Amino acid sequence: MEQINQFSNNWIDEYHEGARYGLRGKILVNEKSDFQEITIIDSPRYGRGLLLDGCWMTAEKQEKHYHEAIVHPALCSSKNLRRALIIGGGDGGTARECLRHLSLEQLDMIELDRRVVELSKKYLNCIGGSAWEDPRLKLCFEDGIEYVNNLDNDIYDVIIVDGSDAKGPAKGLFNKIFFQNCRRILKSGGVFATQSESPESFQKIHIETIKIIREVFEYADPLYGWVPMYPSGWWSWTFAAIDSPRYLEPIPNRIKAIKDTCHIWSPTWQQGAFQAIPAFVERELNK
Repeated sequence: MEQINQFSNNWIDEYHEGARYGLRGKILVNEKSDFQEITIIDSPRYGRGLLLDGCWMTAEKQEKHYHEAIVHPALCSSKNLRRALIIGGGDGGTARECLRHLSLEQLDMIELDRRVVELSKKYLNCIGGSAWEDPRLKLCFEDGIEYVNNLDNDIYDVIIVDGSDAKGPAKGLFNKIFFQNCRRILKSGGVFATQSESPESFQKIHIETIKIIREVFEYADPLYGWVPMYPSGWWSWTFAAIDSPRYLEPIPNRIKAIKDTCHIWSPTWQQGAFQAIPAFVERELNK
């Protein structure tokens, strides 16, 4: 388990391979649930934030960098948009962004740790916002891997895997069997999305994740952006589909519904983010 430094001039740090990534602030909550250590902080720079097992998950003034990137390339491009699935996402930000798409009829959210949701509602409610009260949200507390494994085929138009790093409770979200089950329950014309780590701080996991997804889906591509509080600040999300690389082309009426109120995402940003693949990653993927 990563350790949180609570002492160095009120800095709260994540440590990763000889580097640390921190914010100055104070700890509001630090407790262990049945699954992991949960820490909520308050910082002058980025507001309230969440760590799981000592790793940064989100903060009020940075969360749009992550949540808009993982949601809108998928929801703006799936052929139909009636039912979507989130695995993880206990802070509520991914659900909030999904529910901005009014054509979405049902959003199933499968979160392992009830306590993450409870604490996020209490201390980070501006991230989840009205999503928690939206009748389209169906929240279940169970193992997302088992949930996906037990479903029939062709259920969802969009599947989003919003898990933490590839260790602890989220480790099983980065393997081939899980991705195969996601493909099985994804409808034709649907889009799959997952956070795929930093190409700098988690280079091996990042490249292996894309390769595995490309083995499972006919089309898959990484998108690159930034979440400054995360290790290296450089982050990625990988999108996949069965019938075509439809995630590259947002549908105009869905763009129109959200573009004027997004902080990071736009069709122009998305196009550049898909093209921003670094040379060393491209070489590895083409081997």
